[in-house]
Amino acid sequence: MGSSSAGRRELAERAIRGLGAHRSEHQVVTVQCRHAHHVAAVYDTDEGLVVVSRTGPHAHGSRDFLDLGRRGSRGGAEYADLLDAGPADGLPAWCDCGPRTLSRAELRRLVTERVATARLD
Repeated sequence: MGSSSAGRRELAERAIRGLGAHRSEHQVVTVQCRHAHHVAAVYDTDEGLVVVSRTGPHAHGSRDFLDLGRRGSRGGAEYADLLDAGPADGLPAWCDCGPRTLSRAELRRLVTERVATARLD
């Protein structure tokens, strides 16, 4: 595991790429807001559990287009980090409701309790 935040994230990104085009087969938890917008997912990889979210406004599927007039953004970036990277809490995420911060401890609890889909308040 990388010792720096950037090193951990790079390792997580490689692990996610290693899952290939069908990474959903390795998904253990999906996180949605109370409006059912996708917020994040946790995947089981060769490097351990990896959290993947998007930061900033973005399209949600092959037929979705960004509403550039409303938000003025070109789309969010994918954010990946190792879930068990330590006690530090606070992972960035985004849904149509706006920016969010996810709790690493809460995501660990969801995995331990085998919660497939979690809804945020």
